Amino acid sequence: MKNIQPDHSNLIKRIDLEIPLVGFYDAPEPGPFEPLIKPERGECVFSFYKNWLAGETLHITKEHYGCGGVGRWMCGVEIRSRKEFIKFLADEEGLKASRELMEKWIDSSQTYQASYSHLFIGPLKADQWEHLKSVTFFVNPDQLSALMIGAQYQSSPEDAPPVIAPFGSGCMELYPFQDPDIAQAAIGATDIAMRQHIPPDILAFTVTKLMFEQLCALDERSFLYKPFLKRLRKARGLPDL
Repeated sequence: MKNIQPDHSNLIKRIDLEIPLVGFYDAPEPGPFEPLIKPERGECVFSFYKNWLAGETLHITKEHYGCGGVGRWMCGVEIRSRKEFIKFLADEEGLKASRELMEKWIDSSQTYQASYSHLFIGPLKADQWEHLKSVTFFVNPDQLSALMIGAQYQSSPEDAPPVIAPFGSGCMELYPFQDPDIAQAAIGATDIAMRQHIPPDILAFTVTKLMFEQLCALDERSFLYKPFLKRLRKARGLPDL
């Protein structure tokens, strides 16, 4: 893996993506991520979607984390008892068929283990590549299709699945990887609790740093320059790139 952030300008040009990429960072100091916003109690991470597009970064700490899900998953802060949490998710929200299944899922899911006391979600910062944990593309279905193929481009059958779609909250989907050192991607923004904060035709495609490097390295030999994608653009009434 390189020590500098790869140039993603050609990739986003070839898939016609205008929405800025968003990074999830675990870093020692807030300064490099300014301008910053702090969430109020109960606020969903994705309610700051428009702030990210405006160049602002969400700053998460154990004191200011927003909703309880973020507090538990990102910061290790419990605001409900285990029993209340299971009852809320299984009974009140109906996310699993039984409390037993919900309990098993909670026990099997890993909370994020922060290296520093500051977490950040916002625009990519090239000089903070060292502290970057994942990159998220907010995409329409056609762009998602292109990134899905891109994620498969260097994948062999014996490799770990290059794309996953795990169950979990929207914030969990920003870093759902068991092994951050492999090339892997995750389809996200599938949590209906957070979808009210983003456009209805948008999903997330979140990638590890190694997968981001592989996507940025796609060149003229790849599908990005071949007939399938050109025909899709023509069908959508878009000019050839």
